[in-house]
Amino acid sequence: MVPKTGSGAPDKRTGAKHSSIRFNTFSLPCFNEFFDLFYPEGKKIVPLNIGDLLTPLGLAYWISDDGTRNKQCRYVELCTNSFTLPEVELLVNALNSKWNLKCYKSKRVDNYTIRIPAYSVPILQNLLKDIIPPMMQYKIGL
Repeated sequence: MVPKTGSGAPDKRTGAKHSSIRFNTFSLPCFNEFFDLFYPEGKKIVPLNIGDLLTPLGLAYWISDDGTRNKQCRYVELCTNSFTLPEVELLVNALNSKWNLKCYKSKRVDNYTIRIPAYSVPILQNLLKDIIPPMMQYKIGL
């Protein structure tokens, strides 16, 4: 389906013209398995088998969405603000054992993030260079 664009009549009070884009999304049963894994009882969690589930493509999407790069220190940070400390530690262990990224948890005021240090960024770049969307390559320093 192609998104539909439109524009309405100018606002009677201000004369401003506004445009809109309309589109539909779909819910597919093939994703129910993942929903059940990540949202048991309606609350988002990190499943214990996350190391088995996480792929380079999944990591690329994660960084594209919730990742940032510190240009000065050259580390990559994954925002894990909504996860508990044990969940962040589980993710750190999965990333380290799967790809040897030597990442660690970093304390924020009321939560933790995951940092991939500058010396591990080349490993990350090599892993993701062919699959991370071009407009997101800056997040891993490419």
